[in-house]
Amino acid sequence: MFPSRVHGASVALMLGMVVLASLGWSSYAREDPAPLPPASGPVLLTVTGAIARTNAPGRAEFDRAMLEALGVESLTTSSSWTDGVQRFEGVRASKVLAAVGARGNAVRATAVNEYVAEIAVETIEAYPVLLALRQNGDVLTARDKGPIWIVFPRDDYPWLDDPRVDLQWVWQLKTIDVR
Repeated sequence: MFPSRVHGASVALMLGMVVLASLGWSSYAREDPAPLPPASGPVLLTVTGAIARTNAPGRAEFDRAMLEALGVESLTTSSSWTDGVQRFEGVRASKVLAAVGARGNAVRATAVNEYVAEIAVETIEAYPVLLALRQNGDVLTARDKGPIWIVFPRDDYPWLDDPRVDLQWVWQLKTIDVR
């Protein structure tokens, strides 16, 4: 038997470790340093920068199947570029960042035409920002802002219906650079 003072300290230490784990250690434990599997289809998205997991030299490449394997979700919202409310399907940007073990405060999203927008990781984690692959059930193509379009849930969060946020709706997304 331990003296009661030592036993009490042990319990306090264990409780403290549980609290620390729930506050931050748990996210570290979820990061898997193993490389991502290689893309087997055409690469739709490349993630670079401050990332822990890759599947190509210095980058993580995702094909459609890899993105969809992260969990397809839907989002219904209006936009400055569509008529009325649209239904978008894709993967949350936060899930892509988690999959690559992103360690940064912002991302630079670059489109095929070299348009660049910077988005705070805090925004990506706070809202269900979608990397849309489909609109109203149709696969997005280059003709209709695809194959990936960053979509914000502006109808659910009215403060996202802002011209500054509109600049972050990158369509024909090709790369995300974590900074």
